Amino acid sequence: MRKPDGKIVLLGDMNVGKTSLLQRYMERRFADTVSTVGGAFYLKQWRSYNISIWDTAGREQFHGLGSMYCRGAAAVILTYDVNHPQSLVELEDRFLGLTDTANTDCLFAIVGNKVDLSEEGASESWEKEGHSSGSVGDDGCVPPKVPKQVKPEEAMALYKKILKYKMLDEKDVPAAEQMCFETSAKTGHNVDLLFESLFDMVVPMILRQRAQGPPQTVDVSCYKPPRRTKSGCCA
Repeated sequence: MRKPDGKIVLLGDMNVGKTSLLQRYMERRFADTVSTVGGAFYLKQWRSYNISIWDTAGREQFHGLGSMYCRGAAAVILTYDVNHPQSLVELEDRFLGLTDTANTDCLFAIVGNKVDLSEEGASESWEKEGHSSGSVGDDGCVPPKVPKQVKPEEAMALYKKILKYKMLDEKDVPAAEQMCFETSAKTGHNVDLLFESLFDMVVPMILRQRAQGPPQTVDVSCYKPPRRTKSGCCA
């Protein structure tokens, strides 16, 4: 198998929907999933490049593996649940340190998933299914009205904290507005936008690394054969 040209890693607490986001994008489906054990990955061809996307476990017992999976990453997707503020706090407290093994120019995306369960997202999903606002479904149920617990401004504030942690100048990296997303793995809201925006940003990094890398050919004109020694036990 051809070695991937770049790597993207998803990090975040358990049950924030990392696996579901990846399955929605790669397999175009949403299914109830069990918690990821260790890690899993997909290989995506974007233009002429192969990009591996790694899904990691959010459980505490697998926490240390995240650092290994982040090694050499070109981008990290830090994922939280918009309906659980603690999942955003955990990104800074538990997961940010794992990215120290990523590339020095690694990109960071802050992704709030499960917007379909929030007040705004539930209304949008309900109307897409052909229901009018305020209507009741065949089962007598109405969409849940749960106020979103994490505001986009909070995710942007975390993004700026990450830049300080990494000692990066805001002028040299994409703006917070470009790197903070709200998604729904269930409805597909913004999922394609998330991954494909990152792919487009990773490609120039791949080209830059290739230009800075060691030459792929060997200069045989500088080769000197080793000096021969006399054979025998006293050689």
